[in-house]
Amino acid sequence: MEEFRRQDSTAQILIFDDKTGEQIDPPVSVAVPTPKQPGRPKLGVVAREVTLLPRHWDWLSTQPGGASVALRKLVEQAIRTNGEQDGLRRARQAAYRFATALAGDEPGYEEALRALFAGDHPRFLAMMEPWPPDIRDYAAALAFGREEA
Repeated sequence: MEEFRRQDSTAQILIFDDKTGEQIDPPVSVAVPTPKQPGRPKLGVVAREVTLLPRHWDWLSTQPGGASVALRKLVEQAIRTNGEQDGLRRARQAAYRFATALAGDEPGYEEALRALFAGDHPRFLAMMEPWPPDIRDYAAALAFGREEA
C-alpha cells in the first residue's frame, strides 16, 4: 500500500493552552537551574513586588501578622467572593484569544465575539456555525466548558 503525504512548505503547527487560549511555543532548550530567589519555595511562597499607596501600607502595617498575612487573607476572600465571575472572565478570554488566532477571518467572527462577551451562549454558537468544526468546537469548549460545547 502506498502512502501519500501532502507536502506544504507553508504549513504551521499551532499549540494552544487549554486554560488560557494562548498560543504557546513548546520548550526546545534544556532547563537551566534558576538562581535562588527570596521567598519560601518549599511552601510555594513566591516573593514579588507590590505597589501600593502610602495609606495602604499604613493600614497593612496595623494588621495582625503584618502585610503578607493581611494580603493573603484579602486575596483568599476575593477568590471566594469572585471565583465564579473570575472563571467566566478567564474562559471568555481564552476563547477570545483562540478565536482571534484561528478564526479572525471567519464569517460572523465579530458577532460571535460580541455574543461571547455578552454571555449569549446560543448566539455565540450560532455565529460560529459556518466555521470549521474543530475550531468552532474548541472555541466553544474554551468559552463554556467541555461538557457544554
